[in-house]
Amino acid sequence: MNTVASTPSLPAPSLPATNQPGENRGQPEALAESALELARLVLVRGPISRGELAREMKLSVASLTRLGKPLLDSGLLIEGPLVADGTVGRPVRLLDVPTDAAWFVGVKVTGESLQAVVTDIRATILAEAVLPLPEKSAAAVVAGIAQLSTQLEAQAGVTATGVGVSLGGQVRPDGVVHRAPFLDWKNVPLQSLLQDRLGLPVVVENDVTALVAAEQWFGAGREVPDFAVITVGAGVGYGLTIRNHVIRTVDTGLGLGGHFPLDPNGPLCAEGHRGCSTAMLSIPSICLQISAALGRPVDYGQALDLAADGNRAAAAVLEAAAKSLGILIAAATNLTMVNTVVLGGEGVALFAAKEATVLAALTAGRDPEAAPVKVRVGSADFTEWARGAAAVAIQAQAFIR
Repeated sequence: MNTVASTPSLPAPSLPATNQPGENRGQPEALAESALELARLVLVRGPISRGELAREMKLSVASLTRLGKPLLDSGLLIEGPLVADGTVGRPVRLLDVPTDAAWFVGVKVTGESLQAVVTDIRATILAEAVLPLPEKSAAAVVAGIAQLSTQLEAQAGVTATGVGVSLGGQVRPDGVVHRAPFLDWKNVPLQSLLQDRLGLPVVVENDVTALVAAEQWFGAGREVPDFAVITVGAGVGYGLTIRNHVIRTVDTGLGLGGHFPLDPNGPLCAEGHRGCSTAMLSIPSICLQISAALGRPVDYGQALDLAADGNRAAAAVLEAAAKSLGILIAAATNLTMVNTVVLGGEGVALFAAKEATVLAALTAGRDPEAAPVKVRVGSADFTEWARGAAAVAIQAQAFIR
């Protein structure tokens, strides 16, 4: 697979700069928009030279230097040691952000537990923790997040600047969870409940969208402006970034990618769709098919082991799943014309186990003259989801003072 080479422009902030009522939601009073753009570009691309920044922002180096001086004076930006930048001339000092400028708590909410991390301003994980949920009520989730925030701050020896929370479901721009089937929630004002409890800015986001946001600033988006994210786990999720913007619509969080038709002969999902992405790829469906064939319960790890050991039933189910994954990747790239796909979720081990099958189905679904698709495989660990939650908080609150 070839790497797509591109130099992305600054990813535009995808979330409001503040969650406090009555405040300017678009930019902080302390920084002009051009200075805020510069600071965010250095955060995403740094360490970076003034020359490259000037080209990105279409400014002269002199104008860029004047724009950056207040940021350097205030400590929002820092200069590194002298380095050669690959051009003829004097060495230059690269601009960067101090990674200890702010810290963020990110929490992934599931129906059984809270997975949380605390990160620096570049979403580097400093500490992590898991807390089982005694119940699915909003009160239990808020109390658990408060407990984890205090615990993680103590573990890392930092004071959090903001909090990001992600969950599977539809979240309105005001932080109200309109629908979260895994929690049996409807219209829960989670953002305001958490802000009242924590006394900090809070961002609540759909979990797949948060994962896309993390890739936008700190992953694939550093290399390409357009990419898709496909997640496989308890369900199947899909997200998209085009021209460095995370795509959000009124239907974000409804799980529409979970019922894309993949195999007309496949099993039924719980909604009655035959061979849809959830039926073919989700962990519960894969385990249910193999368990039914063998007459005993089988978990996902066991399913992978059985297939690797040559068990016919397990191998057949996983082969069909891998082919379906390739078809789904091909559909995503064909319909959106992106050439980079990030795979995430706790079910991504399927790709490693059946990579040849996935790639063969992907290739079969593409025009022979289409550009190669780069598939990036993320971690199956839930900490990646929590890091995504921290990333949306960083996008919303970086440089807000």
